[in-house]
Amino acid sequence: MASQWFELVAWAALAVGFASAFVIVADIALLGNRQHMAIMNLVFPLTGLYMGPLAVWAYFTRGRRMSRKQMRMHAARMANVPEPRDSWWQVSLSDSHCGAGCALGDVAGEWIVWATGWMIAPTAALGPEYILDLPLAWTFGILFQYFVIAPLRGELGKLSPLGDAIKSDTLSVLSFEVGLFGWMALDHYLLWDPPIDSAGHWFTMQIGMTLGFLTSWPVNRWLLRRGVKEPMPVAGETPIRAATFA
Repeated sequence: MASQWFELVAWAALAVGFASAFVIVADIALLGNRQHMAIMNLVFPLTGLYMGPLAVWAYFTRGRRMSRKQMRMHAARMANVPEPRDSWWQVSLSDSHCGAGCALGDVAGEWIVWATGWMIAPTAALGPEYILDLPLAWTFGILFQYFVIAPLRGELGKLSPLGDAIKSDTLSVLSFEVGLFGWMALDHYLLWDPPIDSAGHWFTMQIGMTLGFLTSWPVNRWLLRRGVKEPMPVAGETPIRAATFA
């Protein structure tokens, strides 16, 4: 069981996560820096919830430039600056919208398990969490990818980009969950194993999601290099209206 000092650290980590998300939301919603890819208005704050100040740094270093407001203000200065499809930023963007979808699914799955008290057996305590978290994470991950692909094609509201979203993001979601689920098992069997309705549990989930981001990063890089995933248009680039998928 987690000790009192661990719970204090957990509350501090959660506070930093929520504060990081709030800073990003405030910049987007209150200061008018709405992203030219609408789904990123959700992705950046969701990433802030589990990656905290690192997500804030990435947002203000590169993500903020992708807002409509910043692109209009600095169009001439940022024009004609190519962004390699497998650059650290393109890979991180690809990883982040996958991770944001996974995070939503995992959070939903954890609370459903807690609310229903579902158990398979005392020796398989993580079973219900794995069973629920994975399909929910996959569903949200695919939806987030759809809202990247469809606007690039000008096919928002159509089903045709859904197949490519499944093709391009399934491996990314699975690799994210490998990192998260591996950490959940380590935490449950060897470390603190705090209950779901505690700050300690959600602190360990922050750690697990960050590890998931790391395990899916090389996979996203490979998918971008192979043309399975398409890079997102960034500042100074013209959006691709008809992305192709190998």
